Amino acid sequence: MMTAPTRQAAERTALVTGASSGIGHATAEKLLADGYIVYAAARRVDRMQDLADMGATTLEMDVTKEDDVVAGVEQIKDEHGGTDVLVNNAGFGLYGAMEDTPLDEARYQFEVNLFGAARLTQLVLPQMRERGAGKIVNISSMGGKIYTPLGSWYHATKHAMEGWSDCLRFELKGFGIDVIVIEPGAIRTEFGDVAFGPGLERSRNTAYSGFVSRMMEMQERIGENRTLGSPPSLIAETIAKALKAKRPKTRYVAGQYARPLLLLRQVLSDRMFDRLIGRMLR
Repeated sequence: MMTAPTRQAAERTALVTGASSGIGHATAEKLLADGYIVYAAARRVDRMQDLADMGATTLEMDVTKEDDVVAGVEQIKDEHGGTDVLVNNAGFGLYGAMEDTPLDEARYQFEVNLFGAARLTQLVLPQMRERGAGKIVNISSMGGKIYTPLGSWYHATKHAMEGWSDCLRFELKGFGIDVIVIEPGAIRTEFGDVAFGPGLERSRNTAYSGFVSRMMEMQERIGENRTLGSPPSLIAETIAKALKAKRPKTRYVAGQYARPLLLLRQVLSDRMFDRLIGRMLR
């Protein structure tokens, strides 16, 4: 299959979701510095004013709302002919005992972390196929390969993202479109505050209170230790490296704890890994 000539970075458009903070914000900033035409999308547009000042086009987008995602993709198509790079970063963590978590909240976790990314990908693929090139960057997590107590719904979405991305890579290879999975480790973002707050509070006085107490104590220690976690800019640089590669790897692992924990998950049995996680909580 013949492919279209490679477009220079200054001509390429990148759509980054979840760009109001953390990894998404750092990625939009890095791609701007690398010369991309950047569309930064998030629900909180006011949190992206600095990106707008740098030259990004900010989009108010809730990835669970069809009208938002269609309008964003159509705007990029009208203004620049289509999306060259899609960074599916929007997501959040939902922690708490599986038994205590209402299924409507679990479904919303999947809507944001998986189905929102899937719908955006469906919308940009016709443009990428027409150009014979494109890159889909899916922000997974080391949590897509490992697990922690009280994180069943969050880990389920990230495990699903891993499998979904693998199938997508096979389907798109013949069209010149790369699918790249990023597996961050511990990153200094708002993730902990969002993930551990409401869900753990809900399970505080249930049969799982012992797990909850230990998780909350661990989270407090992490919050007090400002050296824990890598900066979001590390993941942004990893994404930029993948986009520059002529033949990018299928997966990139970066961030504190990611490599050693993923290695241990490979070599330890399930029971041994259970004991390791238990010791970490204690």
